Amino acid sequence: MSNDNIDNKAFYNLTYGIFLLSTEYEGARNACIINTCIQVASNPSRLLISCINSNYTTELLKKAKKFSISVIDNISSFDFISNFGLSTGRERDKFKSFSLLYNTDNIPYIVDFSSSLFFCHVVDFFDLTSHTAFVAEIDEAKVLSKNPPLTYNDYQTKLKPKNKLEKRQTKIIGWRCKICGYVYDGENLPDDYLCPLCSHPASDFEPMYETDDH
Repeated sequence: MSNDNIDNKAFYNLTYGIFLLSTEYEGARNACIINTCIQVASNPSRLLISCINSNYTTELLKKAKKFSISVIDNISSFDFISNFGLSTGRERDKFKSFSLLYNTDNIPYIVDFSSSLFFCHVVDFFDLTSHTAFVAEIDEAKVLSKNPPLTYNDYQTKLKPKNKLEKRQTKIIGWRCKICGYVYDGENLPDDYLCPLCSHPASDFEPMYETDDH
């Protein structure tokens, strides 16, 4: 089916949250921000999560097959989310500025800006081309605070800063995906463009200027 029939902004009206997914495999640990986590079964209770295939966390999770997931609350800051969601753990330790904890199964987690916390083990996963869907059984769940969860819509419309153009920046030479870092070369990014790595829309790209140091 052609993408001409798809308005990407329609997806913003689906009910999403913002979640921190953490895992560790043979001493390598990482975490990333995801927006898809739903309960899909009970007795036993199971979650379904979806992660970008190019993410380091996805690579580790396929091997570890266990993880923690925190429901991010509505007092979270953009800096907190960008630390885990807009950089790669292949180049830096995302946990460095936080108190990192482990449960008895050696699964890493932090409690900052979290309203609920789940520990899970993977029972199956499926390649969805741009993402991988993991079905996981919940081993432990607990409430951490009374703060309401941050919704994906509130993140997009209230928390995420708007791009501010500086007068000295006169020429756009490309666009960078703020989710996975993919670079689109060219001055004009099509409104209906989808990132070839993570499938996020043009609204999640930021301009790269001739004066930028990249």
